[in-house]
Amino acid sequence: MCDRLVVATDTREIVGVIERAGYEAVLTSPDHQSGTERVSEVIANKDFKAFDLVVNIQGDEPLVSLEALRGAVARVRGGDPIGTAAGTLDPAFAADPNRVKVVVDARGRAVYFSRAAVPFDRDGAGDVVYHQHVGVYAYTREALERWVRLPPVPAERWERLEQLRPLLHGLPIGVALSAASVAPGVDTVADLRYAEAALTRQLKEVSP
Repeated sequence: MCDRLVVATDTREIVGVIERAGYEAVLTSPDHQSGTERVSEVIANKDFKAFDLVVNIQGDEPLVSLEALRGAVARVRGGDPIGTAAGTLDPAFAADPNRVKVVVDARGRAVYFSRAAVPFDRDGAGDVVYHQHVGVYAYTREALERWVRLPPVPAERWERLEQLRPLLHGLPIGVALSAASVAPGVDTVADLRYAEAALTRQLKEVSP
């Protein structure tokens, strides 16, 4: 599935850790405002000119599933310029601003991303289905290059969600939906503890 795996960071210390572990890292500018801008700098390098499909796994999503990755890539291979993923969110977490929600249309493309509880359950029916966005993006090279050239939009600043920029400029984002719940990203101390516990369990399962 993956031809080349690279960690992009603006910190030399992280580069050192990655390389000592036997993996590839690229030192980028510290001036980027988003992960997408950082990825864009990497693929502009001549060493990466041959790649026309790029996947961005954000550092604050250590528990992203293989299903989400495959789904995001499948959306791009199916014709969407950008692909991402989402799982079903327990309504109890719908109002949590750290759980980003996405509303999709009948074609499986994003209509809007928000930290608010969307869709809003106006009548209190209790049957609203919430989709929690997973912080993974697949892009065609053309879409990625176009994304970083686009001017910011107000909603991007209000919500602090970078994906609203291409979406509100009319660039389609396909969403691979899963009926399963997804792990939270790391936004709070509680999230960090959850991720540490989950990764510890995974290491124990694969250790001889």
